[in-house]
Amino acid sequence: MHAYAEKETTTPHRLNSADALERAFTFADLSAYSWKQRLMIRSADLTFFALIKLIGGSVRWQVTGQEYWEAASRNGRHPIYTFWHNQVFLGTSFFQQRRIVVMTSRSFDGEYIARFIQRFGYGAARGSSTRGSTGAMVQLVRLMRAGCPAGFAIDGPRGPLHVAKMGAILLAKKTGAPILPLTLTPRTYWTVNSWDRFQVPLPFTSALVQFAAPIYVATDADEPELDTRRAELQETLDELTRRGEKWRARP
Repeated sequence: MHAYAEKETTTPHRLNSADALERAFTFADLSAYSWKQRLMIRSADLTFFALIKLIGGSVRWQVTGQEYWEAASRNGRHPIYTFWHNQVFLGTSFFQQRRIVVMTSRSFDGEYIARFIQRFGYGAARGSSTRGSTGAMVQLVRLMRAGCPAGFAIDGPRGPLHVAKMGAILLAKKTGAPILPLTLTPRTYWTVNSWDRFQVPLPFTSALVQFAAPIYVATDADEPELDTRRAELQETLDELTRRGEKWRARP
């Protein structure tokens, strides 16, 4: 682990809301990396930003279930947007400039990802399900209480593909925020040879964004209740995925 990442693990519990917001929406210091690593991080950051900006800007969006999105955002609530990892490209474009906070890993790859999503108006809580997750969850709770929605690629960071994990459920329990299940289905796309079969939409394609009814988790939910809510989220995303595939197959 880099020195920067080691330093990061000592601070999240002591940050107040203002500090957490500034840190989430500001580029991190790269001084712990070599000059070559800094160059690679900045190059990857700008490359991915340009690709998503150009291709995402050409996509023709169709939205269904917007009433669920509105319900989850009513009365000052901030939803936890929950979708599949291979739809991150479309999700980054569609939800930009909404101050949504997402979890990024404490790693070389996580650093350039954090930087290009920040260019789209997202905040980065550093950590993952495999490294630094406790500190990142503390940051997400604090950022949501400070007024930010959250986003979860729910089967990430390493799969299994399309298997919902518990992160969004636990965050909903801690914050009382509604989980908003959604999928983003491109009509035509390239597939990256990765564990998640990552989807890169073709320029000028259309994409279907589907929202489902919000899922609520009681703040005193016990383990069986948490498992029930996770199963509900899994079933909901599976159904949205099936609908998206049917939409893609239509002429």
